[in-house]
Amino acid sequence: MSGGSWVRLGASVAGILLLGATIGSGWTQTQQNQPSTDQKTDVPDAPSAVRPPQTFPTTNPPPPQAPDNPPPANAQPATPSSSSSQTGGYQPPPAYPPGEEPEAAPPSAVKTVPPGSVKPPSDSADDTLYRLVVTTNQVVIPVRVTDADGRMISGLTSPDFAVYEDNKKQVLNYFSADQFALSAAVILDLGMPDATVQKVNKTFSALEGAFGPYDEVALYTYSSKVAKAADFGGVGKRLDAALEQLKYVTGTNNGPPTLDGPMGPQGPVINGIPIDPNAPHVTAAPPQESHVLNDAILEAAVALNHREKTRRRIIFVISDGRELHSTAAYRDVLRVLETNNITVYAIAVGSAALPGYGKLAKLHLPRMGYTDILPRYANATAGEYITDNTRDAIENAYAKAMGDARNEYTLGYRTRTTLSEACRELEITVARSEVKVYAKQNYCPAPPGR
Repeated sequence: MSGGSWVRLGASVAGILLLGATIGSGWTQTQQNQPSTDQKTDVPDAPSAVRPPQTFPTTNPPPPQAPDNPPPANAQPATPSSSSSQTGGYQPPPAYPPGEEPEAAPPSAVKTVPPGSVKPPSDSADDTLYRLVVTTNQVVIPVRVTDADGRMISGLTSPDFAVYEDNKKQVLNYFSADQFALSAAVILDLGMPDATVQKVNKTFSALEGAFGPYDEVALYTYSSKVAKAADFGGVGKRLDAALEQLKYVTGTNNGPPTLDGPMGPQGPVINGIPIDPNAPHVTAAPPQESHVLNDAILEAAVALNHREKTRRRIIFVISDGRELHSTAAYRDVLRVLETNNITVYAIAVGSAALPGYGKLAKLHLPRMGYTDILPRYANATAGEYITDNTRDAIENAYAKAMGDARNEYTLGYRTRTTLSEACRELEITVARSEVKVYAKQNYCPAPPGR
């Protein structure tokens, strides 16, 4: 056999051996990929480009629970979405096993603040023992400035005014020359003689017309006791109805009470002999007369204290000024007025408008009470006391008083509050010559809170 034949025979044998090795390797790999009958199928197949990958096995899922809001019986079954149909229903595995999810982090309470705006916490609780607390109150002063003839002067500015509290000049932090809406408590005296009451009743239309559309008005009456005829509200039908009822109210008898005679309380008599001999003879005592002016002003002041502070608070009194048998004292009522920044305007009618009545009022006649208290209220609170007795004069006084109250200047400053409840004396000056300044005489701080 030649050498070429041996070479070809060796190549054929090598090819046969290589083919056998390849077949044996493939058979061994197939045997390894086929699962044994004694072993569970826990290993998934390798990923394939034709079939989607299988999910890894997890622990047994929890039993299904009924939903909180079960669907209605006639509800249609949900249609699988296009994405699930394309992936063969594949759902991604949960990130954490059931029951082992981490708790949600609490919301952050950190807020961004400017650097240095928060003080570091104190290391010692004793630091609070040395802390000083200073409380200040805003003092508001309505001021009316007139010329020698009583006409109001306009056009003044803040530098024209100077305010002194207990002779110490204060720094103004508020000034206004604008009009203010009014909270007014109107007080009518029904204890006057009937002729005077009827004269006042005819001026009610002018009284209502003196108020503006933004004002609020309450109506009080008094004689031997105080009564509220209308609560605070705008000018309209409610106030019209209350004033209409007061038109039929009569005043007191102009003469002395009848205590004896044919028309006395013991019944009719003929020649001093009672017609009915069995009727007892009664000697009546004169009724106790009362004019509770202080009580009426106090009740109106307490009601005004609950009104808005942005309004000008005033009490408007129509009376002859007699004060008799009130429970409240003048000094106590004045303190309430000064503490709550309430101004009293008064129109004196009847006997109080007669010439020389002011001098007679200072005598304090027995059983007549006090007749000079009403002007004292007006002067102490920087209000006005107008004496008029004719119908036209009374109606003009309404418009003047309401116009002055609405157009006053308003000054404000902060005062330091101490434990003392004593009133402080006020003085307001204007850098103008030949002017008159009307302002309240005292500032009385409210009692310190407890």
